[in-house]
Amino acid sequence: MRVVIAGAGSVGRSIARELLAHDHEVTLVDRQPTAMRVAQVAEADWLLADACELPTLREARTDECDVMVAATGDDKANLVISLLAKTEFGVPRTVARVNNPKNEWMFDEAWGVDVAVSTPRIMTAMVEEAVAVGDLVRIFTFHQSGADILEITLPEDAALVGVRVGQVAWPTDVVLACIVRDGRPIAPSIDDTLEGRDELLFVTSSEADEGALDAILTGPQVTPAADGAAGSSAPAPS
Repeated sequence: MRVVIAGAGSVGRSIARELLAHDHEVTLVDRQPTAMRVAQVAEADWLLADACELPTLREARTDECDVMVAATGDDKANLVISLLAKTEFGVPRTVARVNNPKNEWMFDEAWGVDVAVSTPRIMTAMVEEAVAVGDLVRIFTFHQSGADILEITLPEDAALVGVRVGQVAWPTDVVLACIVRDGRPIAPSIDDTLEGRDELLFVTSSEADEGALDAILTGPQVTPAADGAAGSSAPAPS
């Protein structure tokens, strides 16, 4: 895979090193001479130029790359780079860094962004995931599809503890993708029984009713479905 990375700061260089370690071809582009720390990522191709300009992107052979990564510290530049890569060079995949969470709403298909990565938002999700028990936490959003990854750690006294996966009527467009128990990932089957301190990972569509999912996970009690049912439990009415 060929990847062009705009922005050769610490973030861009780290991405480049990881990609090179997996045998990908990488070109780093930056307009600041101080960013040209070639010795730190010697295996990459380097280009001292402004990635917001078409001649630079042509010189970087953007039309031949599989992924464009806009990793500068300037959100405006990252949007321009993504838009040019997508509209002028037809790059199949663009990944853009979001520096200011207030700007995240702009990082979408209209600006040529396939995947927006907001470091503050990811760090917030990781903090919540690490300390929250019994709360549904959004870990990641796939901007191209609109799907989300949600996580919850079941409290010891949760209503779902002791209930089989197949007895739970999960909302439409919600898939229980993984159970992490004692540090081990488990691919859930309908016969697996939920336990306290289980970490549940869900994949949901943009149309999924997260409120209904939260009600099932945190509701006061559930009414299990009959054995063999595909799942028909729900919080009992109060």
